[in-house]
Amino acid sequence: MKAYVAGVGMTRFEKPETREWQYWDMVREAGGAALTDAGVSYADVEQVPVGYCFQPSTAGQRAAYELGLTGVPVYNVNNNCATGATALMLARQLVEGGAADCVLALGFEKMKKGALGGGADGGEFSTSPVARHYGIMAARHGFEMTPPTAQIFGDAAREHMERHGTTEAQLAAVAAKNHRHSAHNPNAQFRDVYEVDDILAARAVHHPLTKLQCSPTSDGAAAAVVVSERFAERRGLRGLVELVAQAMTTDTEESFASGSCIDVVGQPMSREAARQVYERAGLGIEDVDVVELHDCFSVNELLTYEALGMCEPGESGKLVESGATTYGGRWVVNPSGGLISKGHPLGATGLAQVAELVWQLRGEAGQRQVAGARVGLAHNIGLGGAAVVTLVRAV
Repeated sequence: MKAYVAGVGMTRFEKPETREWQYWDMVREAGGAALTDAGVSYADVEQVPVGYCFQPSTAGQRAAYELGLTGVPVYNVNNNCATGATALMLARQLVEGGAADCVLALGFEKMKKGALGGGADGGEFSTSPVARHYGIMAARHGFEMTPPTAQIFGDAAREHMERHGTTEAQLAAVAAKNHRHSAHNPNAQFRDVYEVDDILAARAVHHPLTKLQCSPTSDGAAAAVVVSERFAERRGLRGLVELVAQAMTTDTEESFASGSCIDVVGQPMSREAARQVYERAGLGIEDVDVVELHDCFSVNELLTYEALGMCEPGESGKLVESGATTYGGRWVVNPSGGLISKGHPLGATGLAQVAELVWQLRGEAGQRQVAGARVGLAHNIGLGGAAVVTLVRAV
């Protein structure tokens, strides 16, 4: 059975502690918008997967209760930065498997100021689920007194530069592009435009990454209503976007065998998830018009270009520098501004990516509209690890 996104919604992504709201306020806003967009009510919803990382168990129920008290199952989902896409994947599986005709996927995060620690839970490092990943990093690069997440991705950038001749300016070009895109996104946390020189001159976080190449902590929520074909036909729903194919992968031996941070941060997972999606969809990256991918740090956008098959290994720096991934190029990547500029509330990110794609494929993206967009791809990855790739198509 086919699954469709019938409605999406999101809050503006905000700097933590700048807006007086709680996570349930965010979900009421984003979830309510998605239901209205779909033309359904919460009473139509049969199941609710809810993604978040920084709230206690059953926070999903507390949030969903703002939309209604109908007694439907609520699933609490935590998959680090891939949490939002994981919630969407559960919604799709419930619909495609025939267990439900209308599912509401929710994702939210209320975060603290400052950089993330060694794991999303902020607990004891020795028992962290990502201790193995950081151990690989430390064995090759040592451990510096810089934010651990920026450090492991920054070390991946160093390896890419050493191996392929990637330049600091090419890394900065990713951030400059995404900041430029976010200027037209009213939901983005940051809307300032920066040039490559501005990016390079910003405060260093972990060489070669500067502050303007790193996604911020953010508060916000996003939501998607996923429905079956029969439900959509029965209710006469319009503006549907088909969930053509979706895949999740986790770490394999390849992630750790090389001792490379490029592998540890997830490039092999992303590559395999993309391969599965292309195979299931009967489509390839050459059929895609618009991409929302996980640019938690500028280097990860370059690594993901290669994983998705947009270029050969080592050619991603030249690809972004050529203009192939912005308006007027072969693809438009992160028209929303991406994580770097739109913001990164972990549980909401994957769903916000799909919301942007839905608006693009409907032709509702305003000044950031990608002309003629018919096929979109979302890539959401979490260290620890999980990679989710989703292919969507206009109906």
